Amino acid sequence: MRSSTFGTGLAALVLTAVVCIPGAQADPTPPTPANPGAPSAADVQAAQDRAGAAQSDVAAIQQRLADAAAELDTATIRAARATEAWNGARWAARTARAAERRATADSAVAAQALAEHEDTFRDAVITAQGMGLELSMVEAIVDADGIDALLEQTSANEHVQALFDQRRDEYIAASTAATEAADAATAAAAEADRALADARTARDRARATAQDAEMVTARIEARRTRLVKRLARLQGVSVAVARAHQAAVDAEAAAKAAADAKAAKEAEEAKAAKGDKGDKGDKDDKGDAPTPAADPAPADGAQAAIAFARAQLGEPYRWGAAGPDSWDCSGLVEKAWAAGGRTLPHYSVAQYEQSTPITRDQLRPGDLVFWSDGGPGAIFHVALYAGDGQIIHAPRTGRPVSVESIDYWRTPDFFARP
Repeated sequence: MRSSTFGTGLAALVLTAVVCIPGAQADPTPPTPANPGAPSAADVQAAQDRAGAAQSDVAAIQQRLADAAAELDTATIRAARATEAWNGARWAARTARAAERRATADSAVAAQALAEHEDTFRDAVITAQGMGLELSMVEAIVDADGIDALLEQTSANEHVQALFDQRRDEYIAASTAATEAADAATAAAAEADRALADARTARDRARATAQDAEMVTARIEARRTRLVKRLARLQGVSVAVARAHQAAVDAEAAAKAAADAKAAKEAEEAKAAKGDKGDKGDKDDKGDAPTPAADPAPADGAQAAIAFARAQLGEPYRWGAAGPDSWDCSGLVEKAWAAGGRTLPHYSVAQYEQSTPITRDQLRPGDLVFWSDGGPGAIFHVALYAGDGQIIHAPRTGRPVSVESIDYWRTPDFFARP
């Protein structure tokens, strides 16, 4: 991913362009008899016109570079959203399939229990009929051998009746449980099918968006190369020098923009905290991160996670990839923390949800840094914090796994510790 401030700061190059005009044009000396070759007033005017034209050209190139950077930024974010939407859909499909498997297993257990209760209940029915539970009291007295025998038979009948009732209730409960389990399994299967269909749709959308981003990236990189070459000619320097200067200007502008955004966000949060001290700590979809109650201890395995991520430096970005030799942002974080002994989903939103939210000031090596369009549910990019203000991440199409400043692009929105 690249900064949308790509062209910012190029105004400084205007002076360079003017300075590069030959000294006789930039600082003319009036002609005299002793100096008949000095430029005339027309020469001076021509030199000034050329300087003005050079300045206009630099300004025009500056705007075109800014426009190109903005176009690339838009395509990058669009592709990142689509990729993470697919990762989320895949995660949901896996979760739904796991739920289906559990529901199917529960249904099989319930069906087996029902079969056992059917056998037990059938035996209870046969026993009840054999004990003559349908005999009337008169028949019992006539047939009884005295009152003691009657009491014994009555007691036996009551015992059998109670056992019969118990078996009947158990059978009914097992039948109800089996029906509910079967219904749950059917519903889980339907949900899994729906989630899989959603994942396929998201995959196709991500593929199309990624292909579009690749074409946009190639077109913009070619355009940038042409523009930088033009700048080099205007400045009278090599293309390498012009490119290096432009990169330095971009980095400085991005750092300033990030610092300004951070200061503005902190001021806004301080104002909100002062106005409403009672409403803290809850995540929502408006972009507010929960305020950590305390600084959590650094997670074990952080150094192993960082070491893994560093080992992938230079490997290409590929949407939906989680290794072994290409990556997207959440795929790199997933495998890095797997090396650190922590299981995380291949989905940046879930990675945030399954980690402990922290503030930027609490960042430690191994923590996660997130970018979002709003709240945590709108996260579309994640990086691994490496310490000293640096992150390791898989940026975007056309850029490999890299180490760079946490503020290389735009201000991060959320932070968490696995």
